[in-house]
Amino acid sequence: MIKKVIVLFLIICFSNCNFAQDISGKIRVIEYQELENQKNLIKKGNKEAVDSFNKLIKQAHKLLECKSFSVVNKTGVPPSKSKHDYMSIGPYWWPNPNSENGLPYIRKDGEINPETRNNATDYVEKTNFISAVKTLTKAYYYSDDEKYADKGMQLIKAWFLDDATKMNPNVNYGQYVPGQSEGRCFGILEFKGIESVLKFLELTKDQKILDKKIEKGILNWLTEYANWLQKSKLGKKEATRENNHGTYYDIQLLNILLYLHRIEEVKEYLTTITTARIFQQIEPDGSQPKELARTKSYSYTVMNLSGFLELVKLGQKVGVNLWNVASEDGRSIKKGYQYMLPYLIQEKEWKLPQIVDKKHSEDKLISDLKYIKRELNDNSFDKALDLIKNK
Repeated sequence: MIKKVIVLFLIICFSNCNFAQDISGKIRVIEYQELENQKNLIKKGNKEAVDSFNKLIKQAHKLLECKSFSVVNKTGVPPSKSKHDYMSIGPYWWPNPNSENGLPYIRKDGEINPETRNNATDYVEKTNFISAVKTLTKAYYYSDDEKYADKGMQLIKAWFLDDATKMNPNVNYGQYVPGQSEGRCFGILEFKGIESVLKFLELTKDQKILDKKIEKGILNWLTEYANWLQKSKLGKKEATRENNHGTYYDIQLLNILLYLHRIEEVKEYLTTITTARIFQQIEPDGSQPKELARTKSYSYTVMNLSGFLELVKLGQKVGVNLWNVASEDGRSIKKGYQYMLPYLIQEKEWKLPQIVDKKHSEDKLISDLKYIKRELNDNSFDKALDLIKNK
């Protein structure tokens, strides 16, 4: 009788386990615990969570009717003459007022040229695709309704695999500058959201509904793309950038390698290249000179810190502790966050250039600090969080 009760208990336990407790032991890109925590709030009727869920489902329902996204939908044509190649213009480059044809374009840091955000290139289409996959992933997980997963697979198949609409696995023509270049390494940054696709694929595979042909095709595409990131001229150049571009290159490459189960490569990379990047970009006082030199200095500083925090999360999955890594002269990710505290709690005024409102960046910084307290068990920022809460 006791054995029967124990067996029954185990059956009930495992049938209700969230995916964060995956019994296969595989290391994943997706963070199931975060999704499960939100799902539990929805089930309990938490007003904020339910309101957010209803809004999400409304967005997801609209996506069920949308056409597939594709690089071939752009009106422009890359230098390769193939619309299957991704193409975008550097966002801060504008027509030259001192030449008749506007060439070569000139740079206005932080000021987005509307021309870079139309359907002549792929940036908007790519952004909408990534956003759609992210929405459908959450909608499927929270509702358990497979129609959202089916739509996500359709969109992914169109973007990466279908002969008529697929994107070639490279970013050779990303962030080009009219009159100056056909493509630059900086375009790689535009695919920093690819982990949303990886999370969708992991979720649907774990739920045993991922189409086998899609799974195989995506594995091949990602393997080719990872190879391009690591071995192409543009990929190698982006890997050596000493600012947020280098940080987000690491995030993108390592998440793909994680998805491909190349775990030892991820560990080695984090303990060598990423660690060196932390010491290279963050000064002993916590400042980031490359980001502070921008016209949106506050925004870029927070953006890069958030990128490093993503790498901390990634490191946790493979047993590499980047949060507590520090150089002999005190350079660390933690020091970077400490540098921002006086400005966040308004003990000091931010006097460096910031041509856009910094509210979004402040909110992101607060969110990061809460994560550090909750998930990294570091209470160093409690005083700042309390001051913000009591304002």
